[in-house]
Amino acid sequence: MESFLLFRKQLLYNYIFGSTLAVLGVGGVFIFFTLSLSITEVYYMGVILGISFLVMAFFEYRAFSKDIQPILQVFENDKMDLEDLHNAFNKLHCFPIQTFKRIMGPHLFGLTIPAVILAASFISFNLLSIPYIFITFAIIGAILVAGMHAIIEFFMTIKAVQPLLKELDLISTTQFNHTFTQKGKMVMSIKRKFQLSFLYITVFPILLFGLATQVKLDILKESGQNYWSWAFVIILIGLAFAYFGAKLLFLDVQQPILQLQESMKEIQQGNLIKTDELYSDEFAGLVSGFNHMVEAIKDRDNQKQLMFESFLESLSAVLDARDPYTAGHSTRVTAYSLAIGKRYGLLEYDLSLLKKSAILHDIGKIGIPDAILLKDEKLSDAEYYEIKKHPEIGANIVQQVQGFSEMSVVIEGIMYHHERYDGNGYPSGLKGNDIPLFGRIIAVADAFDAMTSNRPYRKGMPFEKALRIIEDGKGVQWDPEFSSLFGDLMKKGVFNETSFGTVQFQDYIRNIS
Repeated sequence: MESFLLFRKQLLYNYIFGSTLAVLGVGGVFIFFTLSLSITEVYYMGVILGISFLVMAFFEYRAFSKDIQPILQVFENDKMDLEDLHNAFNKLHCFPIQTFKRIMGPHLFGLTIPAVILAASFISFNLLSIPYIFITFAIIGAILVAGMHAIIEFFMTIKAVQPLLKELDLISTTQFNHTFTQKGKMVMSIKRKFQLSFLYITVFPILLFGLATQVKLDILKESGQNYWSWAFVIILIGLAFAYFGAKLLFLDVQQPILQLQESMKEIQQGNLIKTDELYSDEFAGLVSGFNHMVEAIKDRDNQKQLMFESFLESLSAVLDARDPYTAGHSTRVTAYSLAIGKRYGLLEYDLSLLKKSAILHDIGKIGIPDAILLKDEKLSDAEYYEIKKHPEIGANIVQQVQGFSEMSVVIEGIMYHHERYDGNGYPSGLKGNDIPLFGRIIAVADAFDAMTSNRPYRKGMPFEKALRIIEDGKGVQWDPEFSSLFGDLMKKGVFNETSFGTVQFQDYIRNIS
């Protein structure tokens, strides 16, 4: 409701600004600078304008209330309906034109008709000493001023409705998972905007000056100096409106162009974000097409992502098939790593990279001979030396994958998950935060699963014992922050021994990433 109240407040501000500029500014100057009125006649003229204004306000308020009712209804209801939201969305797009029609309808006639009747009455009773022909001139002037007012408010209303359009779309997306779109539908074309705007911008100053000149010549026989002092004011008003009207028209065209430029910059940076559909002219089709393009890119990227992840999972499955004793190890390490990463605060995209890195962290073992990899007994020093090569072998394998821009980050987890925080790990002997982020996260997850998994030559440790070892190794073998985060997660029962080795890990990976 707050956004609607701000919208209504902005409309009131626009109306006061437009009315003051057009009616009091141009109309007032036209009347009081052109006509030579006595103090009494100025008073009577004020009475005429005051009464006419009240009549105009009554009829215009009724028209405004009718126009805004579908929008108000949405925000007054506690339980919003999708159909009502869509109706309000369409009404908002039509609101600038309805504003134009209100000013050229109830506003113009509500002011002009009472003013003409009262002015004719005052002239007939000799309260105003002006010819009846001036009433005709006043009607023509009122049409010119109303048109000027309507043009100003039309463009200002276009700007005012846009925050509320965003609000309605957000409500629809949040509550109904439905995004509003004009689908390129136009309420008023840019061609028509230019035609009407340029018509008023160019013709208004000429007609206003011509009308004022006719009135001035009919009233007074003035010197050339007095005439041009007055004419300068009228010309200045016409030029000011022409400049202001042209600026409003330019801003109306410039905004969607700048909006699309900003959205394209976001896409260049990899942020596939749709732009707001706020327009009801030709830009509606352009924005709608842009958003369709974004959706198509997202769908294509999602398909590529799924294919790529399937490829990575296939590689991991190859390793599991080769070494049945460690089957499921990569899945569990991935689940542990994602839990740590999420608790640490990694964004969704970074979690997807961590998933790729974790699921392939041991892929280099494909390059280790079976006699070593599948040995049932404890490894000799020479055999252990060969096993220690698997991070580099894995990094070299994955490095061959083309077409994925962030593969270097994925490789860091594969290459450095056996580095130690104290610098005594392998293959590079990196220390502390020099070890890449993914390497430090996967190191904790990999060590825990290795300790709790069964091997041919030993039985897996209980979770509690493995967690104590992780706790004791904080700041020595493992990153202290990630060790603590993992310990907290396990104490809260994110994973437990009863579910160890089941599909819970696969479900967790699917849900978290």
